[in-house]
Amino acid sequence: MTLVLAMELPGEPAPYVKPTSSTEPRYIEVLEENTHLVYPAIAVLVVTLIALGVVSAWRSGDIDGIEKAELKRTLIRELRRELHGTTAEQLAKAVEAPNLKVLKLLEEMQAQGLTECRTDTRRVTTWRLKGLVS
Repeated sequence: MTLVLAMELPGEPAPYVKPTSSTEPRYIEVLEENTHLVYPAIAVLVVTLIALGVVSAWRSGDIDGIEKAELKRTLIRELRRELHGTTAEQLAKAVEAPNLKVLKLLEEMQAQGLTECRTDTRRVTTWRLKGLVS
């Protein structure tokens, strides 16, 4: 009886065959079977990359002591030439340094008591050395 059931008779539809799909490749099955390892590994990788980006950005903003001292000396020379003050952008052009570094050093020099800044009604901030003009 089983022999008769196993035979394909003419006119009968073909037995069901699962269609191939996009999830058929082996690597999808490996990922699905090991999600408890894959997702934490991806999370650790992302956190590591973010931490490396933060550390590298933090270090790139700092300048070493010798460069900082030379830039401060150059800024003081330029501020001595401009008795009534000048803007940070004009100073950055004069010393050929990035605006952010110049502004950061000017603020540091203000905290040390070397420079002072004034903002007028047009919101233009001028920097000058303390004690040059009374």
